[in-house]
Amino acid sequence: MGHLDHATFGWLTPVLSYAMACIGAALGLRCTVRALGATGRARRNWLLTAASAIGTGIWTMHFVAMLGFGVSGTDIRYDVPLTVLSLLVAMVVVCAGVFAVGYGRDRTRALLLGGLTTGLGVASMHYLGMAAVRLHGDITYDPVRVGLSVLIAVVAATAALWAALHTTSPVAVTVASLVMGAAVSSMHYTGMFAVSVKVTPSGTALPGVTAMQFIFPLAVGLGSYLFLTSAFVALSPTTGEREASASAQRHDERGAQPGERSGTGTRPARTA
Repeated sequence: MGHLDHATFGWLTPVLSYAMACIGAALGLRCTVRALGATGRARRNWLLTAASAIGTGIWTMHFVAMLGFGVSGTDIRYDVPLTVLSLLVAMVVVCAGVFAVGYGRDRTRALLLGGLTTGLGVASMHYLGMAAVRLHGDITYDPVRVGLSVLIAVVAATAALWAALHTTSPVAVTVASLVMGAAVSSMHYTGMFAVSVKVTPSGTALPGVTAMQFIFPLAVGLGSYLFLTSAFVALSPTTGEREASASAQRHDERGAQPGERSGTGTRPARTA
């Protein structure tokens, strides 16, 4: 059995991956709150942004954590198509979950269905990412810990969607995102502790690319997307702010009308 190290860079990758999960969760929750206060195309766009933020945050969390994954006695490579597929899976299933909540008439049913779908999708993303790992040896899993990781994913997804429905203040969203980030990280490391590797030493070159060649640049790019989108959401006005601005504008227009009429009305007739 090869010795598995889940933090070859010390606490850097666990802390950084947790931070990425929290940022994605916070951004996704804020966008969902905006979506629930909007209608039509605006609601759809906010939900799409929420799904991309949460999906990106979860995927980035997973592969930033994988940067610290090492196995003694073998190098590690990653299959590029499977790695990209895991990102697409994360995006699609999270999108299905937030749209179920955003458009569902029965909130309880939508919450349960969305949480189950999203949780299973997050778990699928994780194990697709693990299927992309290439090394000299065989990877096996403890089924009990795998089941536990899937359960954590479903509970975490359901809790996140519930928070999207019931949290509106920035403080509440921050607390919810910290909890969600912890839950997603717990799911990841529970799944990783289910892994065992039987190393078969070999001199042949492994297919795929190293984490630094592909995953690190992609994770940096997606992390930059999260930060830029966070800035956009922070600077864009909320529904309440837009309504207050429109109300103030209407009030100003009504106040200006009498003066405008007096200045442009009929002039009194001149006497001879």
